[in-house]
Amino acid sequence: MKDIVISKLILDAFYKKLSQCLDLDVAIAGAGPSGLAMAYKLASEGLKVAIFEAKNAPGGGIWGGGMMFNEVVLEEELADFLDELGINYVKRDGFLVADAVHFASGLIYAATKKGAIVFNNVFVEDLAMRDRVVCGVVINWMPTIKEKLHVDPITVKAKYVVDGTGHPANLVRLLTKRGILNSVKGNTENLCSCGVVEYEFPMDAENGEKFVVQNTHEIYPGLIVIGMAAVSVGGGPRMGPIFGGMILSGLKAADMVIGLLKKEVVLK
Repeated sequence: MKDIVISKLILDAFYKKLSQCLDLDVAIAGAGPSGLAMAYKLASEGLKVAIFEAKNAPGGGIWGGGMMFNEVVLEEELADFLDELGINYVKRDGFLVADAVHFASGLIYAATKKGAIVFNNVFVEDLAMRDRVVCGVVINWMPTIKEKLHVDPITVKAKYVVDGTGHPANLVRLLTKRGILNSVKGNTENLCSCGVVEYEFPMDAENGEKFVVQNTHEIYPGLIVIGMAAVSVGGGPRMGPIFGGMILSGLKAADMVIGLLKKEVVLK
């Protein structure tokens, strides 16, 4: 039966892909704009990188644009990056305007074309740690999490793990609620007990775009925070449907990881 051949092809390809991603250079939780930009650059440098995305569709908050007007805005300095990826845009009033669906699909295509692997419908439910260094992620199917089924996860090893989970900053919360990570730098005293602000500061696109890049950093040995997760951790302002800071956050984090890995090679 052709149906069985089709099923076998899917199973063989997927399990080969998954088994090859059990030991990574970088594991990214969240396939939003920052995670995709980071994965693109890391994969371009020949690093082994996989993104674990809880939703069915990668792309994060790009798709809806502003209030479901599916257009997004980026700063002019991102023109070279968009040109590199072949993403179309229009220059207006000192900004770049791009179709949200085209922009999201362009990022996804570019990252995966370079070799980054995206596992959608997969949730990072925990972190792996050894000698007080984050060294991997614990993953499970998102439907399993939603249905609260008692199904054990599997573990993926990674030299560096990235929290690109957006507003919830899920991976940082895993450390802070256990008391492993207690010191969270923020510009507000209204931090919740887990060390991540429940809501970002009110809308301020100009300062929000700067903040997300500035607050992209290694928050704990082996764990890097990017994008809106970096905003939530630091208590920065939201910025709405402008995505330059998101892209720059991912590219900055990629440069950071590349530098750290090169340093490790030199030390060895």
